[in-house]
Amino acid sequence: MSGTLLRLACTAAVAAATVLAAAPATAAPEPDPGPPPASLAYLLTDLQSLYRKAEQATEAYNATEEKLKKQRTETDRLNRALARARLSLHDSRGAVGRLARQQYQNSSDISPYLRLLLARDPQHAIDQRHVIGRIERERADTINRLTGNERKADELARKARKALDEQLALTERRKKERDQVVKRLHDVEELLATLSRDQLAALSEFEKNGITKAQKKFMASGALSSVRRPSAEGDRALRYVVRQLGKPYEWGAEGPKSYDCSGLTSQAWAEAGAPIPRTSQEQWKRLRRIPLAELRPGDLVVYFPEATHVALYLGDGMVVQAPRPGAKVKVSPIAANPLLGAVRPDPSGKPLRRYAPPKLPQGVTDGSDEGYDGYAAPAPDSSAR
Repeated sequence: MSGTLLRLACTAAVAAATVLAAAPATAAPEPDPGPPPASLAYLLTDLQSLYRKAEQATEAYNATEEKLKKQRTETDRLNRALARARLSLHDSRGAVGRLARQQYQNSSDISPYLRLLLARDPQHAIDQRHVIGRIERERADTINRLTGNERKADELARKARKALDEQLALTERRKKERDQVVKRLHDVEELLATLSRDQLAALSEFEKNGITKAQKKFMASGALSSVRRPSAEGDRALRYVVRQLGKPYEWGAEGPKSYDCSGLTSQAWAEAGAPIPRTSQEQWKRLRRIPLAELRPGDLVVYFPEATHVALYLGDGMVVQAPRPGAKVKVSPIAANPLLGAVRPDPSGKPLRRYAPPKLPQGVTDGSDEGYDGYAAPAPDSSAR
């Protein structure tokens, strides 16, 4: 184990040694053998439950963040449209005012028929009458335009107010969900802080053995087919995630310096030229589902019944994922988490005729697949973006 948690464990050990040195001499305490396997199983279950709840909160936050981005765009669009409508309304009112003044200045009690009979030049009077008729039509059109602009401005103002209210509501929801993520991760931190270095090492080893058994069982089941070739887009997505190996997990992050699980997969496919939904739940809901036996590199593997975790399939029973806080983007066994299923972002993409898997750096499988190596929970958000 390394990172914040190990430094915390070491600091606690040094402090304990200092206290014992200052105390009267007593019998040396028995070394802590660490929890028995049964206790490790319960502890691992507790940690996995806490991480799962944290990831559920993270994906809820991500979903709200996406809605908020779209709502901001819609609010801005409506405000721009409202500004244009108000400008048109101002111009229409000015035009109506000018027509009203012209009508007042040119008003007469003599009817157009009598004016024609009394005119010295009847043809001129007829021509003048045509001009007057055109002006009357223009006046009617201007009034109709004014009425339409008033209705449009009122409707846009109503929509703009509603859009702003929805934006404020989403901002408040996002803040609550952020606080929920922080709380969940602090729960993890508190549990991990109670463990000694030996207990952390035992927990990591216990977990690794469990994953190895699950992976062997999965591979022996024949659920995976022989190696398949990716599509051109899948190949680009795969090579993108390989370039991100070693970068830290950070909840809500979409790169380029850090990622959460769905931030990594969504950015990979965006870079491949085939954008997909931001969250793991939406990726599972909206993308084409495929049998595990048909997996090819670049496909997405989704985990847990609520679809709260996602990874990108590398091939040979391995995935690239951003596991958990405290971990880094790494290569993991496909069965490192409970499988839900798989989806393909480009179901119509044709496999490449020739394919050479990307070369992987050394150490890409090192570290915990659950992210227990080191940990730092984010501070609460004091301001909404």
